[in-house]
Amino acid sequence: MQVILLERVENLGAMGDVVTVKNGFARNYLLPQDKALRATDANKARFEREREILEKRNAERRDEAAKSGEGVDGESYVLIRQAGENGHLYGSVTSRDVAEAVSTDALKVGRSQVVLDMPIKTLGLHEVRIRLHPEVTVTVTINVARTEDEAERQAAGEDVIATAADEDRAIAEAQAAELFEAGAEPDELGEGSDDTAEAEAADAAGEDEED
Repeated sequence: MQVILLERVENLGAMGDVVTVKNGFARNYLLPQDKALRATDANKARFEREREILEKRNAERRDEAAKSGEGVDGESYVLIRQAGENGHLYGSVTSRDVAEAVSTDALKVGRSQVVLDMPIKTLGLHEVRIRLHPEVTVTVTINVARTEDEAERQAAGEDVIATAADEDRAIAEAQAAELFEAGAEPDELGEGSDDTAEAEAADAAGEDEED
């Protein structure tokens, strides 16, 4: 289907462009959300008549979004979640979660504005784009951690999963060393006991020969 874009659509075109898209994409997304019109002769003429008004309205919305985005662009948001020792979450962080974390009284973000191809399923710092307007996108950092302390350490640049793995490895090595040392002591005692037993046996044999 051919449509006339009423605003910029990422990876598709700018306002006023006539593009060909799949019927389902047009019917389910572009047309119902007033992002495009069917590219009929009547609609083309209508667009040209209203172009100036549409461009002005778009510019106002773009400027408003840019101003609102100044307060969140580059900001970091902490989300506390449960996770296993390997860092995988018991669940996931979705676009809805991100939208709720970023939203304020002054800026309401909808989940459809969150550019998240796949839910977040691991601990760590994740950069996520928020599309406030077709021409205005900001980037925030979602700090997913198990505790506030862990979030602070991650924000400081620490890889908490790697740190935990190193600590576990150090503990395992220390335990192995203790077991080795504990196992060596009986052997040393055993060697001394064998020598003593041999000496006693030799003495006993000598006494028998004398008899």
